[in-house]
Amino acid sequence: MMPAWAMIPFGIMLLAIAVGPMIAPEKWESNLNKLIVSAVLGVPVAAYMIYVGLGHSLVDTIFFDYVPFIILLLALFVITGGIHLSGDIKAKPIVNTLFMAIGFVLASLMGTTGAAMLLIRPLLTTNQQREYKVHTVLFFIAIVANCGGLMTPLGDPPLFMLFLRGASFTWFASMWAPWLFTGALLLLLYFLIDTYYYKKEDWVALSADAREATPLKITGKINFLWLAGVVASVAFLNSGTIPAMGAEDAPLYMKYLREIAMIVLMVASLLTTSKQVRYVDNKYTWAPILEVAALFIGIFTTMAPALIFLKENAANLGLTHIWQYYYSTGILSSFLDNTPTAVAFHSMATGLSPEIMASMDTNIVAGIPELLLKAICIGAVFFGAMTYIGNGPNFMVKAIAEENKIDMPSFFGYMIKFSLIILLPVYIIVQLIFL
Repeated sequence: MMPAWAMIPFGIMLLAIAVGPMIAPEKWESNLNKLIVSAVLGVPVAAYMIYVGLGHSLVDTIFFDYVPFIILLLALFVITGGIHLSGDIKAKPIVNTLFMAIGFVLASLMGTTGAAMLLIRPLLTTNQQREYKVHTVLFFIAIVANCGGLMTPLGDPPLFMLFLRGASFTWFASMWAPWLFTGALLLLLYFLIDTYYYKKEDWVALSADAREATPLKITGKINFLWLAGVVASVAFLNSGTIPAMGAEDAPLYMKYLREIAMIVLMVASLLTTSKQVRYVDNKYTWAPILEVAALFIGIFTTMAPALIFLKENAANLGLTHIWQYYYSTGILSSFLDNTPTAVAFHSMATGLSPEIMASMDTNIVAGIPELLLKAICIGAVFFGAMTYIGNGPNFMVKAIAEENKIDMPSFFGYMIKFSLIILLPVYIIVQLIFL
């Protein structure tokens, strides 16, 4: 039996991610410091796992969870970093809402980070003459940087991890109803609020906005081809469609066929995208993906004993209803990283008794009742928008908005002025209707 204290490094790791940017922003900015934190917490855990004879479990976690995870994020990061959208059109409520709707759909195809980074600067340029635009950034974080990414395993990292645990690529599309309902409701709320603020704008500024309008233009379009290749790689290069990839004695190149294909597509993007588009127009740097790599090697290492403990003790933790998993996953995803949160609750769910599983749903997906898996997915993705630290793109969007002289709310101000009064009621309605 895995002792409870073995989860302490995992808890410290998540706590460091949550509070590090707030209590020591300058030191936490260094990716080297993040890697040091991962090593200090991860190395003792690795040694303990080997000592108790569970080294194989740790190896599986690193090579079959972390490596595919980081290569997918790297491929999406590189390819979407080669697409640039420029232009300045009239900042009418219907135009802003259309921006949001397009981003909402793109988030499932190119990831929430890719969609957010593609659209946030053109959206801010479009609204530069308007006085009231904080609400636009807040809704953008919710709609594009979080909720839109529910329909495919590429949309948000926790979904890809659950894809690796047995959910098929097409299964995620079965959540279309809560995805569409949430998107439509948030877009409607945004349109009404933006219309209200638009009527308060100074007519001189709006006239200037109309005069300075320029058509939208996409550069780096070749990257949409490489992006389609990543989608196809995840959808078709797996053990479900190629059984040889799942064989125990399969050669290494076969086991990592999907990752090899994504690396090739990533290299193609680097070779076919001009430096002007990537490094000048998009202000591309490698720092964000290096940050993810440094942090998640620590997360995946320290997470290994936590997953074993949760699976062994699931029956004693009192979570026996679907709504409990939805809110528990959601609350932790709001303040911790949503990827390890989703993986932890999935592992816990696999340890439930057959009787409890049968009472939830008789259809099993990825080893747990289908409706329970949906609750974990929706909770992890949607609640990532409840705070700035709930999902990676949130802080990135906030930083870009502040670069554009937009006075964004503080950490708690974001919750009080937006997520608790706008998002939480929507998420409660989603649970009441769909879960």
